[in-house]
Amino acid sequence: MANKFKKIIVEIARILLGCTFVFSGFVKAVDPLGGAYKFHDYFAAWGIDWLDFLSLPASFGLSALEFTLGICLLLGVYRIIVSWFILAFMAFMTLLALYLAIYNPVTDCGCFGDALVITNWQTFYKNLILIALAIIVFVWNKKITRFVPKKIQKWATTCIILFILGVSYYCYTHLPILDFRPYKIGNNIRELMEIPDDAEQDVYETALIYEKNGVQQKFSLTDYPKNDTAWKFVETINTLIKKGYEPPIHDFTITTENGDEITDVVLNDTSCTFLLIAHKLEKANDSHIDKINNIYDWANDNNYRFLCLTASTADEIEAWRTSTGAEYPFCITDDVTLKTIIRSNPGLVLIKDAVVIDKWPNSCLPMEKEINSLK
Repeated sequence: MANKFKKIIVEIARILLGCTFVFSGFVKAVDPLGGAYKFHDYFAAWGIDWLDFLSLPASFGLSALEFTLGICLLLGVYRIIVSWFILAFMAFMTLLALYLAIYNPVTDCGCFGDALVITNWQTFYKNLILIALAIIVFVWNKKITRFVPKKIQKWATTCIILFILGVSYYCYTHLPILDFRPYKIGNNIRELMEIPDDAEQDVYETALIYEKNGVQQKFSLTDYPKNDTAWKFVETINTLIKKGYEPPIHDFTITTENGDEITDVVLNDTSCTFLLIAHKLEKANDSHIDKINNIYDWANDNNYRFLCLTASTADEIEAWRTSTGAEYPFCITDDVTLKTIIRSNPGLVLIKDAVVIDKWPNSCLPMEKEINSLK
């Protein structure tokens, strides 16, 4: 009876843990550049920017590791080794999640990519559950049902690794096959920027700092010494204690090189607008610049707006103009926003009346016939 109970418990634990690892690994694999950006945030927060060259390989490796461990656990492949790896992985991630929750160097750990964004404390609590499951799997790993014969488990594992690396490579050279971001095709940017009238507002706690005889003291709005002239006001401190509603898109602005904001002008245009997205022109791939210039010429001939959105400096914009012969106007948009819009540098986005009609990476820019079919 005890063995049957252990068998049921370990099978439930293996399914829950395996599915979580598969989901986590796959949503990272379909967005390898998003994972690289997250590693960049970690390296910057920890002051080890010199490791930034590892961001993309680490993104590929982490997604492949999680996905492979999850599938192997579900199939019962290499049960002892896999249970060891998963326990060690979860022990490290749980400690990391606790550190992130306490010190908050990054606001989103990125454990589920953009598919499911949770706070650092939620991540820590989630990891406590997962490490409990990992301990069960580790202790009773021999009771896990094997679905793949032992003699072919090596080939099965190899196929799993090649599959998930292939998915990542395809999504890196093209675009994510699943887009979890608010700028995905079909979304209305204007609508996703709106805040409902009954939306919950941010709640702040206000503290007033006064000084008397060289000693500073904190007061609330109800007990500060407003009638005591011996106290001198120093400053007001507002602390956010509860975050209110934040729209899915809250940081999208388009500003011309002259400093004029034209966000509403672009979003309210009922005609087609082409947005060439290049968050850093100095790092942009210019191998298809002739095709980009041809698309601009075609858009200009057909009276369609064509803008290049970038976060680069004026000098970098001028250098791009000189090296590529670009004649299209440049506008300034936040770097993080641009990397969120499209995972390509540069990449092309077609919008119409604030709706995202289509996206193309630098490697697969559209032909005139394809654009005509989308208008």
